Amino acid sequence: MHLAIVAVGASLLAAGLIVSHGGSLDELGWLALGLALVLIAAILGGHLAIRFGQPAVLGELLAGMVVGNLPVPALRFLATNSNLDILSQVGMVLLLFEVGLGLSARDLAAVGWSSFAAAVFGTAASVLMGLLVGKALLPAAPAVAHVFLGAAIAATSVGITARVLRDVGASRGREARIILGAAVVDDVLALVLLGVVTAWVTPIVNGLSPAGAIAGLVLKTIGFLVASISLGVWLTPIWFRQVARLQTRGALLAAGLCFCFLLAWAANAIGLAPLVGAFAAGLVLEERHSELFVQRGEQPLGELIQPMISFLVPVFFVLVGIRTNLGPLTHPAVLGLALALTAAAVAGKVACAAGVFGKSAKRLTVAIGMVPRGEVTLVFAALGSTLHAGGAPLLDERGYASLVAVVLLTTLITPPALKWSLGRSGTRSNTAKSVA
Repeated sequence: MHLAIVAVGASLLAAGLIVSHGGSLDELGWLALGLALVLIAAILGGHLAIRFGQPAVLGELLAGMVVGNLPVPALRFLATNSNLDILSQVGMVLLLFEVGLGLSARDLAAVGWSSFAAAVFGTAASVLMGLLVGKALLPAAPAVAHVFLGAAIAATSVGITARVLRDVGASRGREARIILGAAVVDDVLALVLLGVVTAWVTPIVNGLSPAGAIAGLVLKTIGFLVASISLGVWLTPIWFRQVARLQTRGALLAAGLCFCFLLAWAANAIGLAPLVGAFAAGLVLEERHSELFVQRGEQPLGELIQPMISFLVPVFFVLVGIRTNLGPLTHPAVLGLALALTAAAVAGKVACAAGVFGKSAKRLTVAIGMVPRGEVTLVFAALGSTLHAGGAPLLDERGYASLVAVVLLTTLITPPALKWSLGRSGTRSNTAKSVA
């Protein structure tokens, strides 16, 4: 009976197609197809990565790279579909919002001098090392491209390190607190660097010199973060109490996203990246903003946005992989650039050890924990291909592929290296106790 119904349906469909001379996809149809293919790649890639003990983001990147480099012309629309690109950018905004939600304004004030110094030393060294690699291997590129490469490899991926620390039961140690605190400062410094480079390549619009544009950008970024966070901490509790009086289902999620998108718009309106506003919004909102909603049986904001994160953020990572042309990496010069940038990324974070004060924390463990690059580097890669300097993209295919390779390589080497370092510290500690 079931097969008969299927046969009738197929016959009617075939007849309809013949009479109407087929059909064509509109923008929504192409978007639907693109989302289906991208999400399938994300699910399979993430699953395989987790099976091999790696973060899901690594599998999503690799899956995108496989899809994007298949010799199938029908799949090329994935890299160029504008609607898919917009959704991936919304995913970027939500990603930075989620990173901020996992922290708080108090976290920034309580990271301690070791975390702050480790972040500053590591960021400065990474930028310098990346700049030197760019000057040596890409001498024809403009100076801003060299600085951009250094800035792109400066930020640590807090998510990858946090997962390893949790898996080995070391998330409460002094080294873990220093690493995670430094990663918070890293994110802020990376956003400032992103704005600086953006201002550098577009100074003519305001008639300013590059130095003036950069100075103005730094002042705007710091001023925006200070003003939005201080005002937000003061005003948002009042706003969320008023929203809690509403009986509308989903009011908490709507209020949280509204705050995120408003600050993203405000940041963009004054010439900053929308990501700065989204990150600031996440820093402001804390668990106490959800208390009244939780008391009446609703989920907190951090849990409510997870379905959107699970939907849109993988779209961003898979698209980054799809747009990565593996062809350039087969050339010795480009492969050399990727390896040199990876070495610079690792060496740059070794400098973090100089910022660790006191003898109770293992400097080597902190340095290794700061090595992985992830979300922020991929954001730099995505934006670098859209910025232009001297009429050419700030980041060409060689630089784009090299930055993705940095993320892949540092993500692969950090978990075993960090586990080894933590085990080595634990062994020494246990040995000392047994001797005593």
